[in-house]
Amino acid sequence: MTVEQTGVEVNERELQAFVAVAEHGRMDLAAKALGYSQPAVSYQIKCLETTLGTKLFIRTSSGATITRSGALMLPSAQAVLTLLRGIKATTEDLAKAAA
Repeated sequence: MTVEQTGVEVNERELQAFVAVAEHGRMDLAAKALGYSQPAVSYQIKCLETTLGTKLFIRTSSGATITRSGALMLPSAQAVLTLLRGIKATTEDLAKAAA
């Protein structure tokens, strides 16, 4: 099944926010690590949850606990971000070689 078939549109910032919250366990710490505001990270997570139709975190006053859905998605999100970094590095190398 392709992205076009499912109609799912996920962006890099949403995935970055998701992985950062999963790694840090708190929205504010994830925001600090990413250089974003805490409301921006919360918004990215909300958008991703809406797009996917599932909760990725249980939010509490002490942080965010990843759900089963989130835990299942985390390795894929990390892999996509790694691939995107590789694509960016390759295109930068090609641009330098062409200059």
